[in-house]
Amino acid sequence: MVNDTTPAADVSNSIILREGDVVKITFPSTGNLNTVQPIRRDGKITLQMVGEITAAGLTPTQLEAEVLRVYEPQLLTKEVTVSVESSSFPVFVMGAVLKPGKMLADRPLTALEAIMEAGGFDSGRANQKNVLVIRRENGELRNFRLNLKDALQGKPTEPFNLKPHDIIFVSERFTWF
Repeated sequence: MVNDTTPAADVSNSIILREGDVVKITFPSTGNLNTVQPIRRDGKITLQMVGEITAAGLTPTQLEAEVLRVYEPQLLTKEVTVSVESSSFPVFVMGAVLKPGKMLADRPLTALEAIMEAGGFDSGRANQKNVLVIRRENGELRNFRLNLKDALQGKPTEPFNLKPHDIIFVSERFTWF
């Protein structure tokens, strides 16, 4: 299904926090420090008494360690819990679909699922064999070409998992007049 020399989809078993995620930070022995905050666009959250810390790019366990480090002088009991209250990320679907545009995914999403969320393929125009996913990784744009027709016909295929800010472009079939 993927026409690229890279692996189809890197799926991580651990949660990596990103902008837009809402985290709950709980101090069992110091309840007045408890907070629920969204991770801002700059990847940071603001904690009372200590200021800003970077949360994006960390796992909840790593954020717990960072929160403990910055609060260490103030805490009698060195215990904190970080949990993810909600998580969503934007993806963009355009081209020959019925409802192109931006969508917020609140769960892991495949390219085919995102197209279905966008109303599905425009049956008169869509080239299901030539779907392009554009992704920015490490400051560079990468393109992945997908043949989703096989999946729609029930053939076994490897799902292509999306990442935040992926752009899916469904090209049009070439027609003769």
